Amino acid sequence: MSDAFARVPALAAQHLLLGISALVLALALALPLGWLSARRPRVARVTLGFASLVQTIPSLALLALFYPALLWLSGVVGGGVPALGFLPALLALTLYALLPIIRNLVTGLTGIDPAVLEAADGVGMTAAQKLRLIELPLVLPVAMAGIRTAAVWTIGAATLSTTVGQPSLGDLIFAGLQTQAWPLVIAGCVSAAALALGVDALLGLAEYGARNRRAWLIWGAVALLGAATLAASAPLWARGGGDRTVVIGAKNFSEQYILARLIGDRLARAGYTVQYRDGLGSTVAFGAVASGDVDAYVDYAGTIWAGEMKRNDVPPRAEQVRAIAEWARATRGVGMVGALGFENAYAFAMRGDDARARGIASLADVARQSPQLKLGADLEFLDRTEWATIRRAYPMRFASATPYSPTFMYRALESGRADVISAFSSDGRIAADRLVTLSDPERAIPGYDAILLVAPARTKDARFLTAIRPLIGRIPVSAMREANYMVDRDTNKATPEAAARWLATKIGL
Repeated sequence: MSDAFARVPALAAQHLLLGISALVLALALALPLGWLSARRPRVARVTLGFASLVQTIPSLALLALFYPALLWLSGVVGGGVPALGFLPALLALTLYALLPIIRNLVTGLTGIDPAVLEAADGVGMTAAQKLRLIELPLVLPVAMAGIRTAAVWTIGAATLSTTVGQPSLGDLIFAGLQTQAWPLVIAGCVSAAALALGVDALLGLAEYGARNRRAWLIWGAVALLGAATLAASAPLWARGGGDRTVVIGAKNFSEQYILARLIGDRLARAGYTVQYRDGLGSTVAFGAVASGDVDAYVDYAGTIWAGEMKRNDVPPRAEQVRAIAEWARATRGVGMVGALGFENAYAFAMRGDDARARGIASLADVARQSPQLKLGADLEFLDRTEWATIRRAYPMRFASATPYSPTFMYRALESGRADVISAFSSDGRIAADRLVTLSDPERAIPGYDAILLVAPARTKDARFLTAIRPLIGRIPVSAMREANYMVDRDTNKATPEAAARWLATKIGL
């Protein structure tokens, strides 16, 4: 548990900086819009309608939508707009914070007794005096309730910024869920809750000071919040490093965390300062390396082949890897250092005793019995082009098809909630759980060699390439399975860092 909480300060700093920045930007937009909406009903209908519409979009989806939007904008203006990290997270969280601020401000302003305003006009108050002396004091409790609600929402939703490459306390939560390292989940949740409560308490102190006309309380609370935000941003300003700072990307499962740390360790030994961007989706990861937001990451040949190249043929693995290298370099400037030596293919799996009892050994057998079977898939699989290709080759009509995070997908199979899962061939849980993998007689599943990709700028960095090139062709699938199982097993779990160190020793590095 102490190791988990040791990661909290750095992540909490970035989390706080993101949350407060989004709240300040939301206030800058919401306060004038709320004031105008209270006086013009047509404006209120538009602003409140838009803010309410934003709230209907799941926060994770809103974050994801900003990624392609910023990529498009960057293309329009000729580059330079970051589509990954702080900016998409800031914009999404800002939109999410608008509704409670605008709605409470409008409610407070329109709820003021008209007789009070008429009395102010009768004594000759100007509009500015009326706003400062009458409206603001009366509306303050309602408006502050909205601001405090927005602050708590924003800091809570900021945990999801991990999915677009922005470090936050969500890094601990996502990594802990994927590897079932519950101390990480607890550390992330407790820290995020404490951060939200702390910010809410400071805003409550400012509200109390304003209500009781104690300016020192207002400025004290604001100063404390500002100082905390500046302290959180200080490491970012001091980081520097230029070309000596590298970012390694990873998708959202154990193998990716391990390989990212293995690459990062090689680069750290070469003198680079290494940062990690965990929990990326497949499309986001490739776009990030192409844009230079990520310097290197491991992908899988079949993912690029079907997802990015839109190919549905199944060539020999070596030919496929060569074609991907040529396409990535020619179309996006992305360099392929090479294949790591193992394949992590989709491998449909069943419990051994269940498969034998049903007489199932291949995907063709599954297709015939699919109306009586429940499918469990990872979060991406059911929307991937590979699944469409497999269904064309094997007309499957499952009784149900449910997506799970990779770790819980295996739990679903174990508990009987799923009869078949879209497993991964390099996963150590296949042997440990005595699962059987089903053959693919129609060769519908493409090759999934693990390939190391680097950003366009790094293709010319000789030191960088020299550091990571020894990994090419070096990792057998047996070693990768063992490293994966070290992280995924139920007892005596290893961290991805420890598994990466073990793997480096295993392959002679």
